[in-house]
Amino acid sequence: MALWFCSARFLVFLFIVSALPIAYIISQERAKTDHHVFHYHSSGFFRECAKWDDQGRRFLVSFLEGGVGEIHVPQNYTPDVVLQEVTVVKDSGLTGNASNGIALDRPRNRLLVAVADVLGNRYSGLAAYDLSTWKRLFLTKLSGPGDEKSMADDVAVDADGNAYVTDVKGSKIWKVGVDGELLSTLTNPLFTPKEWYKSLLGLNGIVYHPDGYLIVIHTLSGNLFKIDLAKGDEVKLIEVAGGPLAFGDGLELISPTKLVVAAGNPSGRLVESTDGWETASVVAKFKGPMHRLATAATVKDGKVYLNHMFGMGYPRKTHALVEFVL
Repeated sequence: MALWFCSARFLVFLFIVSALPIAYIISQERAKTDHHVFHYHSSGFFRECAKWDDQGRRFLVSFLEGGVGEIHVPQNYTPDVVLQEVTVVKDSGLTGNASNGIALDRPRNRLLVAVADVLGNRYSGLAAYDLSTWKRLFLTKLSGPGDEKSMADDVAVDADGNAYVTDVKGSKIWKVGVDGELLSTLTNPLFTPKEWYKSLLGLNGIVYHPDGYLIVIHTLSGNLFKIDLAKGDEVKLIEVAGGPLAFGDGLELISPTKLVVAAGNPSGRLVESTDGWETASVVAKFKGPMHRLATAATVKDGKVYLNHMFGMGYPRKTHALVEFVL
């Protein structure tokens, strides 16, 4: 009898403990906000990155299970409408690999996609797809079986069409030419934190600055780096007041002096520099739906939106692109 009573109490305790986070999620989902949210229905639970394509009036999103979707926003859109995701890329040649960071290369009418084996870290690549036909233009192998473990995480493109892909596992950057040729690999001692555990998740979000350098973030250390392409890939640590930017993920340059960092908590941070990104300061923070996990940022009509990894609901999953109110 005593054992039964203890077991019953234990089951009740487990029920209460499990119900608490569910109740929190439900309350967060139903809470009214003073910022705009694009909701869309999807076939998958995990959406890693989103970028706004103004010419196509659509958000492009990458699938953690592999693939790319588009969410068209009609001219007569109203905030109460739940948009629909349509799959545009499901590459059978990359089955088993995730589609991670994406970058629009509008001058060449293509989308660049960082591809990786997330669980095993046995393959990394960069794929390019035509934005009109979705035909694959090239697939560049960055690492494979027999190489050190790696995971292509994010990608940026420069004015000449060269792509720069971060390796979150090995903290390096691959440079890929405009036609898909692997040109070089950038490593630097600054990319390796002193604490071993901070190397578990390394270089992540990356952007190309119009003045000819890269800005890249290290996930667990929160360090922000400037890589000057005109000075032999010189690497400098950007001193960030109000930092470090721990758990920083996707980046979006919204002006030459302002950068948005998507992160875990808070969901987003606005970083500003007045000296060409030698130093910077955190000037604003945004707390969004933490249970959905912000992973990327994009700009639509002058407003910043944060992509969130997790979709909610079944069988149709509802995802959220949440406005970062600056």
